[in-house]
Amino acid sequence: MAVFDDMDVDTIWLDGSFIDWEAAQIHVLSHGLHYGVGVFEGIRCYNTEKGPAIFRLEDHFSRFYESAKPYEMDIGYTYSELTQATIELIRRQNLTSCYIRPIAFFGYGRLGLSPAGIPVRVAIACWPWGVYLGEDALTSGVEVMISSWKRYSPDQVPLHAKTTGLYVNSVLASEEAHRNGFTEAILLTPDGNIAEGAGENIFVVIDGQIYTPGLSQGILAGITRDTIITLAREKGYTVNDNAILSEKELFDSDELFFTGTAAEVTPINKVNDTLIGSGTRGPITEDVQSAFFNVLARKNKDHDEWFTFV
Repeated sequence: MAVFDDMDVDTIWLDGSFIDWEAAQIHVLSHGLHYGVGVFEGIRCYNTEKGPAIFRLEDHFSRFYESAKPYEMDIGYTYSELTQATIELIRRQNLTSCYIRPIAFFGYGRLGLSPAGIPVRVAIACWPWGVYLGEDALTSGVEVMISSWKRYSPDQVPLHAKTTGLYVNSVLASEEAHRNGFTEAILLTPDGNIAEGAGENIFVVIDGQIYTPGLSQGILAGITRDTIITLAREKGYTVNDNAILSEKELFDSDELFFTGTAAEVTPINKVNDTLIGSGTRGPITEDVQSAFFNVLARKNKDHDEWFTFV
């Protein structure tokens, strides 16, 4: 996990200006703090053979703007302005690889549920962040549990929006998993089907085919999820990306893995008390994981369109 005090970062972009890290503060009565109305993204910049490159920046910012729409939140900056701010922020801190966090939220003005007329604050921060689920997770895999907390239903909140307040659900599930000795949680839909991890999408391998829950299951439309679907199909795998999966199919699967900007491609070796496959990273997981990291390292010219070079 990121521990900011131990990191050599000193600058944040806030409301159009580059300011000192410690000066990036908000009022305690900010609307977004009280009601959870904010939107954010998680983006990675990788140190490639061609220099630092931000992965799928345009897609992340596109989702950032789409996330703001249900809340009638005006970001106030163009895609080009946020792109240039991100690139300059990385350059100013001499980072070759990092995690990037844009966030927009309703700021200080008044309290009360309606955010109408309250100014929107926009910030971008970046810092070095290694393997999210543990140093050995990418090869050895992680142990997870099915949470007692359910994922929201799509008719309750806009699940396509990456909203700050909605992650209370993820925090509860993830902390429940930690208390029980697991690395991460899997959440079910209100109907009892597989939704996703607390902060990751999930993929299931059964008899050589790859399955992942569809958007109708209340999942976030993950950008790493989309990347893996594309790369797996390019390698000839059948990918069912609109699957409805039961708990039984999860336990009976040959392989499982998480995807996400932070988690990247992380194998799952155990769910509750059940070993998945041989209890190690499976061959299909390893294959698509290798394809993913080869693209990220820019060892070939595949998918140049996914990269913004710093």
